[in-house]
Amino acid sequence: MIEIEGLTKAYRSRIAVDDLTVTVEPGRVTGLLGPHGSGKTTTMRCILGLTRPTAGTATVLGRPYRKLAQPMRRVGALIDPRARHGGRTAYAHLRVLAESNAVPLRRVDEVIELVGIGPVAHERVRGFSLGMGQRLGLAAALLGDPDVLVLDEPVNGLDPEGIRWMRELLRDLADEGRTVLVASHLMSEMEATADHLVVLGQGRLLADLPMIDLLGRHAAVRVRSPQASLLARALERAGAAVDYEPDGSLWVEGMDVIEVGDVAYLSGLRVHELTQVTASLESAYLALTEDAREYQAVPL
Repeated sequence: MIEIEGLTKAYRSRIAVDDLTVTVEPGRVTGLLGPHGSGKTTTMRCILGLTRPTAGTATVLGRPYRKLAQPMRRVGALIDPRARHGGRTAYAHLRVLAESNAVPLRRVDEVIELVGIGPVAHERVRGFSLGMGQRLGLAAALLGDPDVLVLDEPVNGLDPEGIRWMRELLRDLADEGRTVLVASHLMSEMEATADHLVVLGQGRLLADLPMIDLLGRHAAVRVRSPQASLLARALERAGAAVDYEPDGSLWVEGMDVIEVGDVAYLSGLRVHELTQVTASLESAYLALTEDAREYQAVPL
């Protein structure tokens, strides 16, 4: 478990993280979302003891990261895949990490096999592609078989097969009861991977909720009726927001399919189509961040 309480980080006049409080639970993949400059990486660095917060706390498994004995065996992290000695081989890089954290050397071979870098394990890492570097970084994160994983943009540079492999691996790790926190800008991939979302905007918490709840907030109902104008007025009187689609159907927000159907029935109006439309994570996220920008733009 990761617990963040009142976390604030300021760089002179700029506040990167602003009074953030959130708990990342084990047994699920938690996605950390936000536009560039929203505080995602700073938050992760504070969790890992790489950046000292201005105020507040961030603890892992009940303790600050810096106070964990043999931290690699408790927490696996991938923040910068370039954090390696270019003159070493992948195997040597992982062996040094294992020896310094009292990890059995057999684990080096296990993670090399797990992340699929066996064919290049004895090549110098300065020649690695971005995708291969990501796999090596993940191997380092998994080396201590940790209870907690903190990963910043782990699918950068991976091909479609590699992205699917990463998704399945993260799901398997969460299913084993581990705490998995992942920051990513790939909305479609996060939608397929995460169970829970933490959304930041300008360093502040915008949302902390299950994926299904965020998508449900932005769901809509599409209705086709030969009496569309009458139905639209009836739905608006009942409190729904209604727009006309180019094909003449109605786009209804604020009601589910049952409520829309009931309004049509009670109004004596015919319906030829009634479809619940679930929002994509991308559209729900953009709506959420746009709402936050509009709120912050209002002078107090």
